[in-house]
Amino acid sequence: MTTTSSESRSRTTDWRQIVLATEAPGWSILVRLLVGLVVFLPEGIQKLAFPDILGAGRFEHIGIPDPNLMGPFVGVIEIACGLLIIAGLATRLAAIPLIIVMIVAILSTKVPILLGHDFWIFHVPKLPRYGFWSMAHEARADFDMLLGAIYLLIIGAGAWSLDAMLARRMPSSQ
Repeated sequence: MTTTSSESRSRTTDWRQIVLATEAPGWSILVRLLVGLVVFLPEGIQKLAFPDILGAGRFEHIGIPDPNLMGPFVGVIEIACGLLIIAGLATRLAAIPLIIVMIVAILSTKVPILLGHDFWIFHVPKLPRYGFWSMAHEARADFDMLLGAIYLLIIGAGAWSLDAMLARRMPSSQ
C-alpha cells in the first residue's frame, strides 16, 4: 500500500493541528504564566542552584531513586517545559512531563503526610501534625499546579500564544 503525498501531508497537518490548535481565550495566558513563570521555571532553576536543599539532597531525603541524576533531570524538565508554556509553544506536549512531575511530587511528599508514615519508597517528613488536613494544607500548591497543567493539556495555550500563531499559518486539510 502506497501513501500519496497529499495523504502524508494531511496526516502531518492533523497531528500538528491536534498539538497546536486551541479554542481557549487569550486570557489563558494567565494560567500559562502561573504554571510556567510563577512555579515551574523558578522551581527548576532552584533545583539546579540549590541542589542540597531543593534538588538531589531533597530527593534523597524523601526517597527518590538515584537522586543525583533525578534532581538535575527534573530541574531541567521544569525549566524547559516552563519556558515552552510561558511562550505558548508546544504547550500541550510541555504540560505532560509537568503533570508527571506533580503526580510524583504528590505521591512522594503528600501521601506520606496523609498516612502519617512512610509510603512505598517515600519517607514521611517530620511535621507537627499528620493526616488529611495537614496534607491538604501542604498540597494546595501541588494540586493547583497539577490542575493548571491538566487545563493546558486539555485546552491548549490560548489565542495569545505561539501555538495559536502557528496553527493559523498552517494550511487547512481538505
